[in-house]
Amino acid sequence: MRKILLFFLIIIALATLDCGNKSNKSSGDQVTEVVQNKNVEIIFSEYEHAFGKVAEGERVACVFSFENKGTEDLVIKSAITTCGCTVPEYDTRPVPPGGKGKLEVVFDTSGRSGMQTKTITVKSNASVPEVILKITAEVVNIIN
Repeated sequence: MRKILLFFLIIIALATLDCGNKSNKSSGDQVTEVVQNKNVEIIFSEYEHAFGKVAEGERVACVFSFENKGTEDLVIKSAITTCGCTVPEYDTRPVPPGGKGKLEVVFDTSGRSGMQTKTITVKSNASVPEVILKITAEVVNIIN
């Protein structure tokens, strides 16, 4: 019994150490089941963004723009980050063929230092259902 209790306590402790994966959706939008579709193609204008040097405690943001190059509506199902310090925001409304959209990523550098790399996994109904975006920053501690 003690071993089982210890096992569960370890699992709980490990879970609380997680950075808190986040997936944000615009408020008020309905979530629907999204099925992969070979007639939908999501193309981002860039897949990586480098912030360069930023001060610890700063919140920095970038926008990843994309286009639906397919012949049917594109629907983003989720955007999952590697850490709770990185928060993506996007519109869940369908993007028509030829339409454009954006995914904004805010990175909070509080409590971080050195080179940071964070990824955002974008899941959609596109023919390639998962796209990985990446942000990097060198967080420096500025002493006044």
